[in-house]
Amino acid sequence: MTSQHYPLLDSIPTPDELRQLPPEQLTTLADELRSFLIQSVSHTGGHLSAGLGTVELTIALHYVFNTPDDRLVWDVGHQSYPHKILTGRRELMPSLRQRGGLAGFPKREESPYDTFGVGHSSTSISAALGMALAAKAQGLKRKVAAVIGDGAMTAGMAFEALNHAGDLDANLLVILNDNEMSISPNVGGMANYLARVLSGKFYSSVRESSKKVLGKMPTVWELARRAEEHMKGMVVPGTLFEELGFNYIGPIDGHDLPTLISTLRNMRDFEGPQFLHVVTKKGKGFTPAEENPCTYHGVGKFDPDNGELLASAGAITYTQVFGDWLCDMASTDKRFVAITPAMREGSGMVKFSQKYPEQYFDVGIAEQHAVTLAAGMACDGMRPVVAIYSTFLQRAYDQLIHDVAIQNLPVLFAIDRAGLVGPDGPTHAGSFDLSFLNCIPNMVVMAPADENECWQMLYTGLQHNGPCAVRYPRGTGPGVAVEKTMIALPLGKAELRRTSGSKDKRVALLAYGSMLGAASAAAEQLDATVVNMRFVKPLDETMVLKLAQEHELLVTIEENAIIGGAGSLVATLLNSLDAPPHLIQMGLPDHFIEHGDRIALLTSCGLDSSGIIQRIKHHLENSAENMAGHGSAA
Repeated sequence: MTSQHYPLLDSIPTPDELRQLPPEQLTTLADELRSFLIQSVSHTGGHLSAGLGTVELTIALHYVFNTPDDRLVWDVGHQSYPHKILTGRRELMPSLRQRGGLAGFPKREESPYDTFGVGHSSTSISAALGMALAAKAQGLKRKVAAVIGDGAMTAGMAFEALNHAGDLDANLLVILNDNEMSISPNVGGMANYLARVLSGKFYSSVRESSKKVLGKMPTVWELARRAEEHMKGMVVPGTLFEELGFNYIGPIDGHDLPTLISTLRNMRDFEGPQFLHVVTKKGKGFTPAEENPCTYHGVGKFDPDNGELLASAGAITYTQVFGDWLCDMASTDKRFVAITPAMREGSGMVKFSQKYPEQYFDVGIAEQHAVTLAAGMACDGMRPVVAIYSTFLQRAYDQLIHDVAIQNLPVLFAIDRAGLVGPDGPTHAGSFDLSFLNCIPNMVVMAPADENECWQMLYTGLQHNGPCAVRYPRGTGPGVAVEKTMIALPLGKAELRRTSGSKDKRVALLAYGSMLGAASAAAEQLDATVVNMRFVKPLDETMVLKLAQEHELLVTIEENAIIGGAGSLVATLLNSLDAPPHLIQMGLPDHFIEHGDRIALLTSCGLDSSGIIQRIKHHLENSAENMAGHGSAA
């Protein structure tokens, strides 16, 4: 991968060896680790900015805590690459996010140091609290620390966990990796000095002794408690966490290894819930990432010397189609608003947020709030669009049903990353949205087969006076030009794309969204009828019943879980017939699909043209053999 040498990094294959290093060598180790991380991700792509900011913190945590016996829980996985490198996986980094290689996020099956599998944000405090309570119940002296990013602190789940933890006496350390704030004078020498004092044994013992003495004098103790709280509040933003029941320390410079280590050592031995506020810089040590942390948050391959991206500009993506559509709609209707749960860049909303800031709402990592906010807006005459990844919509399922669908409110869900997402793996795959959407009354669900159809469906959904979802895959489509017509599609009407030339018309392929291309290619070899279903719900029953009359085999093909997917609605309809045709439902199998190249993963699931052909031929051959067998028996 690289000819560079890393003497210290090479000498510590696991944290056991790291803990043997003298403290004065740790800064050099941090430099080597940061350099290796840049070189490694430049070859594979991946999440870079946040990891560059956690290099010193990762070293300090493994240096102070006896991992993996002590539990270290990372929130999301973006900041955990240095952790992977230090925990026996450095040689495997060239396989990062590739099929059969290292996952892009912590994964329990991958290493004992990955104590909790993650992908979505704001789970670390809940999981770590569970581990701390488990240790307490088993009489273990194990230490448990959760590292949560500041973005993840915008989610309600994090505060639910903080609220619960503060009411318990479990030994839990929560570390806020605050990587959005530049390191200001407040986080310089004075703040570091205060952190050492506030976390030191002398202060702790005096504080506890004072409680015992002043506890007998309620008014005096209350005065002392308030004085301490207000004094700390003058220099640190910790009042909120203190009120939740945590002992708050910080903020401290997350790139100052001596301060990190001494503070962590002090806090490691404290009893009860502890909160450490650490300030780091995204992209630390790599100028392009420091200057543009969003670009290098999740980046493709790049030149490690200058940060120049190596990926060539390709065809327009579905995400870009959505972004352009947003701007077009906002210019025509002031009631039009768009909401995102902290995914402005990922959902293609940058231009929209800049051109129409009054119609743009980023709610932070708060998917539940995003959906109910949209419902409230729709109640009073607005036309909200919720831009959300399929996997993140799962978090707001209750709100989708109770707050939107039951009230039949006109909220449009633009669902990005539907289907497999490739390198990001099962935590980010949109494998289930058709299954959990098509069972909800009042929902209209559409799946575009190309870029132009995506634009048309978004417009159709905006005109519909009820809840509607348009789900589209990650990346580019087949390259169809977008015609920006203001004409809604007929609701629930499929499109016949190919008619079989055979008189018996044995096979009809019912393709949903991204599967139309593979289905059309397979149909040419099979001489099969092809229908672009367009609408998952409402189902075009007239089309399906006509196909059932004219064909002996219907095949539904979707990039969604087979169980409960679009094909299940077709199956329900066919089961109502006296003599239904044979039906094959093709989709994602009943197991989680690991990370890798998206096209290769689809092929492994039989969702390419060859897989479709093979499945159909196998069925027809078996049917012919069965018929012959019955004839012989007769």
